[in-house]
Amino acid sequence: MTGKVYLVGSGPGGLDLMTFKAREVIESADVILYDQLPGEEVINSLPDVEKVDVGKYGGKHTKEQDEIEKLMADYALKGKNVVRLKGGDPFLFGRGGEEMEYLQAKGIEVETVPGITSGIAVPENVGIPVTHRTFASQVTFLTGHEDPTKPESAINWRWLAESPGTIVILMGVRNLPNITKSLIENGMDSDKPVAIIERGFRPDQRVTTGKLSLIAETAKERGVRPPAIIVIGEVVTLYRE
Repeated sequence: MTGKVYLVGSGPGGLDLMTFKAREVIESADVILYDQLPGEEVINSLPDVEKVDVGKYGGKHTKEQDEIEKLMADYALKGKNVVRLKGGDPFLFGRGGEEMEYLQAKGIEVETVPGITSGIAVPENVGIPVTHRTFASQVTFLTGHEDPTKPESAINWRWLAESPGTIVILMGVRNLPNITKSLIENGMDSDKPVAIIERGFRPDQRVTTGKLSLIAETAKERGVRPPAIIVIGEVVTLYRE
């Protein structure tokens, strides 16, 4: 009998921010494939079952994406219930959609367990709302790390630069100089406020703020590192240290 795969979002960090459904599914798993994004508290609480670290550390991958997908399928085809544990939500830049397609093509049942996305919760935790009746009636979520095999970027920088509202960027720290350059070259105000929140909800959480034209250099000087959420827009002015 074929097992089932659960694509589980652990939320932005911490056991108290996981859903009851996520905990229930994790406790019933035969094997858990996890990365570092759920955070130490969540990872240390995982039950005593087979666990496979498939995380990325400093740009180095313990497993490539195709290996992760094959592992999930192999375990499920052996009759095991598999949890693929992710930070945030599996369908917001979590590659959950790709994994679902792969598994369904092999006839494996897949269930997604939503998680609170870090793109909203991490800014919220430091007092930055991504929408606000005065400052932002729309919010755009953006990946800072597109598929490198694409022939060209799928991001419409002109539209983003001219669009009102808030831009939230996930996985954008390493590409921050190119992101800010593209926005300014396409017409965004170089004084637009920006906040970078590193390691949201963790004891060593840190916030770096600055103008769009200077934030990449400031981030470099302060040694900003992933994981981090980048927020661009007037809502950043609501942040108080």
